[in-house]
Amino acid sequence: MGPAETQDSGTGRTAIRTMKLTTLLSALACLGLGAACSSVNYGDPEKRETLTIDWGSKDLQTFARDMVASFEQAPALQYMEGAGKGNDLRVIAVFGGIANETREHINTDQIARLMQTDLFKVGKFRWTAGDEASGQDEVAKQVRFQNSGIVDDTMAKQFGHQLGADVVVYGALSDIRKTRGRSLESLGSKSKDLYYQFYMTAVNIKTGEILWNEIADIRKTQSVGLFGRG
Repeated sequence: MGPAETQDSGTGRTAIRTMKLTTLLSALACLGLGAACSSVNYGDPEKRETLTIDWGSKDLQTFARDMVASFEQAPALQYMEGAGKGNDLRVIAVFGGIANETREHINTDQIARLMQTDLFKVGKFRWTAGDEASGQDEVAKQVRFQNSGIVDDTMAKQFGHQLGADVVVYGALSDIRKTRGRSLESLGSKSKDLYYQFYMTAVNIKTGEILWNEIADIRKTQSVGLFGRG
């Protein structure tokens, strides 16, 4: 082996060591910077969340579907006679509000939307637009537009012809939180217990009679080690 070959071989080994060192430094930099080297991936929307103990998508889905199953089978909501309904005696319902009584900022309208979407697919109920997503505002805006002179008078819709709902559906989401701090007994770990209770009811608008109510609940626990955060 000549001098040139020896030099080339040594240069190659030096280059490899340099590449390995660069890779190691990059990895350490990622560990230090965290978010600067993060990646994003799609996940299963039905998957149970385990990042934190707080409100998550699985809680929303669980509560909404438990309520839908109960609402769909409620005996008093199978049919309801009423003036102007003709032969279609399906219950006409409207969603009211879902109060957030928890200590978190939770968009409870998401629960109502998922419930209404699933119940609409069942085909056993009729739904009128409520305040959710400014539904009535959009209806009123369109009626005013149709009566502005732009739309053919024979096709313009008028106020006073909407369906009158038989029942209003509303509810509340509440929570109970408990935390046990770090101690010698727990070997420096901290634990959290979070209980969610979701209540919904359907009330006859004409009589005020409660026709259906249901409670669903979820309990979650979290243990944080000596050097963990949370």
